[in-house]
Amino acid sequence: MSGTFVGMPAFPKAAHEAVNNPTLRGNLRHATHTIRTKRAKAVAEVSDWAELREAGKRIKDHTLRHLDDYLVRLEESVTAAGGIVHWAADAEEANRIVTELVRATGEREVVKVKSMATQEIGLNEALEAAGIHAYETDLAELIVQLGKDRPSHILVPAIHRNRGEIRDIFAREMGAWGRAAPEGLTDTPAELAEAARLHLREKFLRAKVGVSGANFMVAETGTLVVVESEGNGRMCLTLPETLISVVGIEKIVPTWRDLEVFLQTLPRSSTAERMNPYTSMWTGTTDGDGPRAFHLVLLDNGRTDTLADEVGRQALRCIRCSACLNVCPVYERAGGHAYGSVYPGPIGAILSPQLRGTASEIDASLPYASSLCGACYEVCPVAIDIPEVLVHLRERIAQGGRATRDGDTVVLKPAKGHAAERAAMRAARWAFSHPGALGAGQRLASRTRRFHPRTLPGPGRAWSGTRDLPAVPAEPFREWWQRTRGGKDTAK
Repeated sequence: MSGTFVGMPAFPKAAHEAVNNPTLRGNLRHATHTIRTKRAKAVAEVSDWAELREAGKRIKDHTLRHLDDYLVRLEESVTAAGGIVHWAADAEEANRIVTELVRATGEREVVKVKSMATQEIGLNEALEAAGIHAYETDLAELIVQLGKDRPSHILVPAIHRNRGEIRDIFAREMGAWGRAAPEGLTDTPAELAEAARLHLREKFLRAKVGVSGANFMVAETGTLVVVESEGNGRMCLTLPETLISVVGIEKIVPTWRDLEVFLQTLPRSSTAERMNPYTSMWTGTTDGDGPRAFHLVLLDNGRTDTLADEVGRQALRCIRCSACLNVCPVYERAGGHAYGSVYPGPIGAILSPQLRGTASEIDASLPYASSLCGACYEVCPVAIDIPEVLVHLRERIAQGGRATRDGDTVVLKPAKGHAAERAAMRAARWAFSHPGALGAGQRLASRTRRFHPRTLPGPGRAWSGTRDLPAVPAEPFREWWQRTRGGKDTAK
């Protein structure tokens, strides 16, 4: 996976800085609460939502179990329809393939429809290094690009910006990228949208190469699907002469009938709409209609390793709806940048450490970026048990680091740190295995409770600095039970 975001501080430090930014907290609170309220109403309209959620889960699990077969079937379908399929094992290979494809056209500009896969691999930076300019056309992505910023949300990458900030970015930066913002631009949504439309129209009409991702790929027919709300995707997918789509291998579904389920659940879970305003589908190439050349780059980049983990693989069900971000109390206060990845929030906390490994400080900290409240699981339209995976990854980090494949076996590489945690767990295991010692310790703790500190010493101060230590009771439960009930169960 690309190191674009790696090198940032670990989540606790980044989050600490974010929560001290009142403007950021206000922007996040307003946006996430608005989206979650609308989503709840849209989902409540569907009487069989629970059944659709279970169907989506089962379709994804079935596809992941037979991913090798469906990928071959997809390649055959795309090729038969006139497209060309490329396989990329990692970010470097994917960037090389796309760069060479663009160079072969003789062009030095591409227009892009929002694609998290290309952000994941750092494609824009790779193209820039090759002298090729990539222009984002999604409104929020345009704001992020013009502001020399990073996305903070899966659905709304510029969620951390308010209207005044966006107006300033447009007025300051648009002229250097193309058509300048109108004089006297205000921060009203209609004027901001019109400025973006005029700025992007020139690029749509001039571009000969388009780059996209895809929400889904249908193995049965080789069809790719993009859902969006602004129409920029439709322009990128139809006007250029060459279309290059970079898609993670997990985005595949077997049949059109399977696609039907997700076209019901994704819009309601993401934009709180019954259906997306624009649902674009393309299958290979057709004479006189759309791009003359279509290339599909199938991206692995850590997904096969993730698939090897029986617990962690459920993260690959994700359809990028962002519902988990909008209900997460941690994300609401820390924002997306603190996660150090293009995948922020609860899903990022379990996906990024699996795709990138846990060698970096930021990735090792992500599974701990959660209160384990379970709200993310409740709203996930494909029933990813994010709290379960978080605990699983915490255990992996504490015991040995990243799971890697050794032939047909998944092994743990030794990890640095967490020695104190492992020692504490070994001590607890010994105490619970020796009732006499446990009882003596409880009695000693009760009789000395007046001398107990209010915060933990040493490294423990970081934990107890924002939490109250639980008070030790005056009498251990076992002694109280013996004294009051004689150790007998009096329940009838």
